[in-house]
Formats: sequence, structure tokens, C-alpha cells
Amino acid sequence: MEVGVNKVMGLPEAIERFVKHGSHVSIGGFTVSRNPMAAVHEIIRQKIRNLHLYAHSNGQGVDELIGGGCVSKLEIAYGGSGRFAPTCIRFRKAVERGDIVVEDYTNYQMTLRFLAGAMGIPFLPTRSSLGTDIVKLWGFGETMRTADEKIPDKKLVELENPFGKWGRTAKVILVPAIYPDVTILHVQQADEEGTARIEGLSFADIEQAKAARHVILTCEELVPKAALREDPGLNQISFLYVDAVVPVPFGAYPTACYRCYDYDTAYLNEYRTSAQNDNRYAQYLESWIFGVKDHQGLLDRVGRERLEGIKADSVKGYAVGLDRR
Repeated sequence: MEVGVNKVMGLPEAIERFVKHGSHVSIGGFTVSRNPMAAVHEIIRQKIRNLHLYAHSNGQGVDELIGGGCVSKLEIAYGGSGRFAPTCIRFRKAVERGDIVVEDYTNYQMTLRFLAGAMGIPFLPTRSSLGTDIVKLWGFGETMRTADEKIPDKKLVELENPFGKWGRTAKVILVPAIYPDVTILHVQQADEEGTARIEGLSFADIEQAKAARHVILTCEELVPKAALREDPGLNQISFLYVDAVVPVPFGAYPTACYRCYDYDTAYLNEYRTSAQNDNRYAQYLESWIFGVKDHQGLLDRVGRERLEGIKADSVKGYAVGLDRR
């Protein structure tokens, strides 16, 4: 990657350039924390279809991409938004209707799969899932695996310990690497070249970035390169991996972004009500995604008072006194 390239661009351009019909896409964040929601809404707005989606344990982002009709296949450990939706609602409806095909792994296995992709190796071993139905039950059939060269031939492999008596287990599980076409993350800070800093828990975001062919970063704040060089040990993502940098304040909204803002309980409660009914959900899409030009339009509709109410305390990093019911 050439040094000194300015990768700042608008979100519609970034999505149009790197996310195509049928792309294998990975999104970062965890349940209701730091989901790349502005990018998720732009994908829905551009009506991109047949995505093969990967996520570690995601909530709102996964549910809205599925609800927006963008996803045909999903590989994930957990899809839920905490108490707002212990199992994501549109995700569950799509599975029950057969609208999407899902292959599930444990949380640890998904982390290892992204790590293997980041390392450039085909698999990693683990004891996770031994003796469970995750080993027995596969979502993708043989025909699907044969037809798509981006899907591994097997979900996983149970292997006798090749070192015999050496080690503490007789068997291990081999899980295949993930190599997304594009990973989309939301971070607190990034510079114009793509060096990024994540505050708080990073989840599997760093591995997801390193495993991908392309990376889109949306960020709360675009900062000068010098600012990130003052304490470079706090930077987790190198510009070498990044293709697009998109400044989007409140880009994770309605999920939380540590030290910036908390999740919006009112929005997530209203979303849950809408998601439970097909007609109401269609109205939600028309009003909150197709009915606004961009993420700023959504924020304007929410209103400054609501956004001020979820701003994070500068010391604690979350909204103190927020009614989380």
C-alpha cells in the first residue's frame, strides 16, 4: 500500500466502490456496541443484495441488513441486541422462513476464524464446541459449498490429536479461516491514510480488518496524522489494511460508541416494535432509511435533544443516569 494516500471519501462512494451484489462482507462491533450503522443503512439504501455476511456476535447491524433484504447467507456466533432483542427479530424471522441460510459457530471459534484469515493460514485448532451440536449440524450443504469457491468445503473438522499422548486433549476442532471481500468497522478516530484508534473493547474488529481484502472505516473523528503518532501504541489498525476512511459522527447510532455516546434505548425499543411486524418494518425502512438522504438525515429526525441525552460521560465513557429500560 502506497504511503501518504488520502483515503477520505463519502459513504455512498465507499459502499458503491467496495460492496457489490454477492460480496462476502464482515461487519464489526458487538451486540449494541460500535456497529457500523451508518454503513449498514447505506448498503440497504443502495439495495445491495445476496450478501454473504460474517459477524462475531453482532446485533443491530446484522438484523437491519437482514431486514433490509441484503443478506442471503450468514456466518455468526450470536445475533442479538441484549435485552432489546435477545435473538434479533428480523434475523429470526428470516431463518424461520428460509430466506437466509445460517452457519453457526461459537464465539471463540469466530474469533479464531478471523485470526486465521489475518494470519493468512487456512485454519486454526481449538477445543471449543467438542461434544456439541455445533459439530454435527451444518447450515451450508455440499452443493452450496461446491458452487461457491469462497465457502470452505467443510464447516469444521474434528481431528484426533496428531501428537498422540502429547497434549491435554485427544481431539481438536479445526475451524476454517474467513477471508472477507470487505470488512466494515466503526472506530473513534482515524487519520486520512486509515490509521485507526479504537477505544474500549475491540472485539474481533482488528482480526476482521486484517483478514479482509478491503476495509472501510467509518469514524467519529478524522484527526491529523500527528495526533495518532503521539502515542502510536494505542493505534490498533494500520493504514496498510484500509481502503476508505469516512468521517461519520454518531456513525454507530443507535448502538453505542465508547467515550462518545451510549445506545439509544428509545430508538431500540421502537425498532423492536417495528421489527415484530412485516408491515410496520416496511414502514420503518421507508421512514428511517429510504426516507432520509443519509445518516445525518436520520440524526436530524431523531433530534439534538435525544442525542445529547445519550452522550458519554468524559470519565466513565458511557451515559451516566441513562434509563436503560
